[in-house]
Formats: sequence, C-alpha cells, structure tokens
Amino acid sequence: MPTVPSLAAAVHQRVADAITAALPEGEAPASVDPQLRRSDRADFQANGILGMAKQRKSNPRELGALVLEHLRDDDVIAARELSGPGFLNLTITDSAITSRVAARSADARLGTPTSQRPGTTVIDYSQPNIAKEMHVGHLRSTIIGDALTRILEFGGEKVVRRNHIGDWGTQFGMLIQFLAEHPEQDQDADPAAESDGPSMSRLNRIYRASRVLFDSDPEFTDRSRKRLVALQSGDPQTLAVWEEMVQESKRYFEAVYQRLDVLLEDADAVGESAYNPMLAQVCEDLENSGVAVRSEGALCVFFDDIKDPDGRPLPLIVQKSDGGYGYATSDLAAIRDRVDVLGAARMLYVVDARQALHFRMVFAAARRVGWLPESVDALHLPFGTVLGKNGKPFKTRSGDTVRLMDLLDEAVDRARTVVAEKSPHLAEEELDVRARQVGVGAVKYADLSTSRTRDYVFDADRMVSTTGDTGTYLQYANARIQSILRKAPEDIAPAAHPEIALEPAERALGLLLDEFGETLAQVTDSYEPHRLCAYLYAVASAFATFYEKCPVLKAPSRAVTENRLLLCRLAGQTLTTGMNLLGITAPEQL
Repeated sequence: MPTVPSLAAAVHQRVADAITAALPEGEAPASVDPQLRRSDRADFQANGILGMAKQRKSNPRELGALVLEHLRDDDVIAARELSGPGFLNLTITDSAITSRVAARSADARLGTPTSQRPGTTVIDYSQPNIAKEMHVGHLRSTIIGDALTRILEFGGEKVVRRNHIGDWGTQFGMLIQFLAEHPEQDQDADPAAESDGPSMSRLNRIYRASRVLFDSDPEFTDRSRKRLVALQSGDPQTLAVWEEMVQESKRYFEAVYQRLDVLLEDADAVGESAYNPMLAQVCEDLENSGVAVRSEGALCVFFDDIKDPDGRPLPLIVQKSDGGYGYATSDLAAIRDRVDVLGAARMLYVVDARQALHFRMVFAAARRVGWLPESVDALHLPFGTVLGKNGKPFKTRSGDTVRLMDLLDEAVDRARTVVAEKSPHLAEEELDVRARQVGVGAVKYADLSTSRTRDYVFDADRMVSTTGDTGTYLQYANARIQSILRKAPEDIAPAAHPEIALEPAERALGLLLDEFGETLAQVTDSYEPHRLCAYLYAVASAFATFYEKCPVLKAPSRAVTENRLLLCRLAGQTLTTGMNLLGITAPEQL
C-alpha cells in the first residue's frame, strides 16, 4: 500500500503553493518553507510569512492577506484566518481526519514511508566482557542499541548488529594461568547460588580470585604475562581453555539477551580477538602513510586540536612501546573491516559518554589514513549513567556494581505485584508471563524515555506504576483498547464515516495519530528514542481523554460507534507498533 501523506504534509504543500502564487512571478524562492507548527489556536499555524516579509522589506500582514487569498478551503482545510504579524491559523476538516485514520489503519505500516535511499548501517552496542557478568553499566547500551536497530530496520535500512565483546587481553593470561595452577577451582558453583546459572558463577569466582593473586604476587603476574604470550602465539592448550571461557560467557550473554528481549544473537558477537590478525598490518599501514609516528617507543597519532590539561599534544596510541596493542588498534581494524567488507554507509557506536574523546580520535585517524571516507558517517552515540535513588551511580549496598540480572529480577518482582492486584484472576503461569512483560518493558521504557545523553534514576516502583509516564501505563492503555475492540458486537466493525462531525477529543486523537510517521523520521534523524516514547505517551493520554468523553460501545448511533472503533483500532495499532519498535511487548490483555 502506498505511503499515506500526513495532514501536516498536505497543509504544508497547500500553504507553500499559496505563498508561491502570492509572490510576483520570478520572486518566489526555489524552496518555500511555511514553518508549519501545531497550534492551540487552530490545528496548525504557519509562521514563515513573517520571515519572508522581512527579507522582502514588506508588510507581513499584507503578504499574509495576499497568501490567504490564494489559499482556498477544500477537503483538507476547513477554515483559515490571519492573526498577528502575518501568522496563518488553519483548521482541518473532520472528514480529512477520519479519512487519514482509515487509510493508516488499513496499512500494516500505518502509512509510514520507508527510506528513499536505504543503505547499510553497522551499529555497535552492548559490548560485555568475557568471564565477567553483565552489570547495570551494560543496560543503556544494550537497550538503546536494540531500539535504534528496530527503528532503522523498520525504515528500510539494512542493519548489521555488532556486539564488540571484550575477549582478548591481559586478563585472559591471568585467568588461564590461575586455572592451570588451581585446577580445583575449575568446577561449577552451587546452581542455586546464582539465578542466572552456574557457568558465570564459576567464571566470576575464578576472575575475582585470579585478580587478587595477580595484584599481590609479582611472580604470578609474570607467569600470567607469559601465558598471554602463549595465547597470542596460538598455543593449542591455552587456546582451548580460552575458547571454553568464551563459549561459557556467550551462553550467559544469550540468556541475558533473551531475558531482556533484545535482538542480539551469537552471530552478532564479534570480539576483539577477531581483529587480532589485522593489528600488525593496521600499525604498518598507519606508519607507512605518515599518519602515525613513533614517540618514546610507541606508535602514535597526534592531532593539532587535542591536547592534555598541560597543553601538550595528546596522542592516540595504536601500538605500545612494548609492542602491545590497545582498544584504538582494534577499533581502527574494525572500521576498516566494516567499511571494506560489510559495506557500511553509516556506523553507530552506542557507548557511554566517557569514551567521547577516544572515538573522536579514532574517527579522525581513520579519516586521515583513508579508511573512513567522507561518504561514510561514523557517529558516537553517548549516553548518561543509571543512578540509584541517592542520585549517585547505581551500586549495591556493599559498593559493588549491580548485576543486570538482579536489576531485571527486581523490576519483574515489582511488576508481578502490580499485575496480580490488577488481575487477581490470572493463573500462576500467566501471571509469570505478564510480570516479565511488564517488568522488562518498564525497565526499557524508563531508560528510553530519558534523553539519551542524560542520567536517570532507577526506581523499580515508579517504573511499574500504572499512572504517569511509564511503560506500564502504555501497556495498560493498549490492553484497554484491545478490550474495547473485543467487546464490540460481532455485527459492528471499525469503519470510516467522514460525514460525521467529530468531538474535540476525537479530533485531538486523530490528529495525533497522524503524526506517527513524522515522529519516526525525527527519531531516525536524531537517534533519540525518547522522542518516540514521548509521542506514545501523548497518544495514550489522548486516548484516555477520548475514552472518558466519547463513549464507544454506547455511542448515539451505529455509525458513530464504527467511527470511534476505527480511532480505537488505530490507537492500538500505533501503540503496539511503537512499543515493538522500542523492544517493549504490548500484551493484548493484562
């Protein structure tokens, strides 16, 4: 089905045409922007005439009046008036609103367009470390990356997910050497000790014990470094132990991703080790091109505009003085691979704000050497921190970082209480399913509804509230809509009756539902999922007002009931589609 143009787009075009017609021949600009906005004085207000009048040194009201003469009432515009210094107030016909609601509801995409120039976007997110449990610090990258992936794919983009896991480096020499010297530690913990299974319990215990020894015993530290050399050299026995750790960790990551209901799969995990064979060539090419130079034994890239607090040039180190490689080296190798092999036209890195300088230098170095052409966008999408109720970074009482699974368990437990109170008739199995959907959805919405770059407080009780700006509120709004649709008599179905006059609450809901496609376009352009959250909350709130003021099943006539059922259906479709794009389940019953 073809794209359904929004009412805003239709009005924009009509006003632009009227402005062009009002200006003397040859004086109209190639592109006319009426600066159309939603208004509380009418449905829309066009403010662009004021600026045009200033440019022409003419009277804005006179120009506005002239434009008004060329703007006719039609099947879209019901009324128009001139106010202030050339502002145009425009009211939409009821029939146009109803017709747009019907057209969007009949389309699986709700009338939204796909990208006219789709490309390949590589999105890097989540990034957990092998042999370490995922914690609250991984929450935002995983959730934001997943939502952006869904939204970009919905818009027609080819998205390649990349989970850049930490599976290489000094800590693996430490872990493998510890196991070689303490084989009694190589056993599963009590399965009841950890809610997410024994494998990560085992690795977590080994990591902590080996770290203590590594930090306190210089001889063990030396043996660990030799073990790392053996790993990097491809020693079969060392590699076998490392591979076992990687697989155990990946199984754990998969369990977390399934619990969190995100799209990441094992095939999306491409660790630092994957780029290890490329690192020597990366350094050689950087040095041969003159982009990187030797400084105090290290291979560095310097930048004129990046200096340390003392004013000295701050380098991007791509090879350490001892010959080792760092994050910058593997990130440069990844860029080269993603552009040359994956054909990326755009690369997005969903990584916390503390890495802003790192990515600024990596991108600049890649562009300088020619691995990142100007035709390819590379963007670091930073995000804020998850805070506790005390306003400080979220920690356990003992000061440890909060485990991600514990955080999800807390939200699901709170949700279970809320769902049980609302629906005491649910069987235990059904209650468990609903509690997971509401709890996980609440966590995701709390994260995504916050502007990406801002911090937010993790408050499970507030997250699962059925009132206010929460994911739970959206889920219950959608469930209410589905209940209305189920209760409609079998012989009455949603249908458009453009001839019926609309109540103010119907108009408000219909106009808002017409903005879905434009909202998605804004999110795609800005990479800010909170804009979609704000829109969905506005839809749920507008529906609540509509439900209160406009009886559906007890409407004054069959035609009005069908019209209002149509509004209900599109509201439900919009909430469901929008929540799914955020990675939030929209159950039809709660």
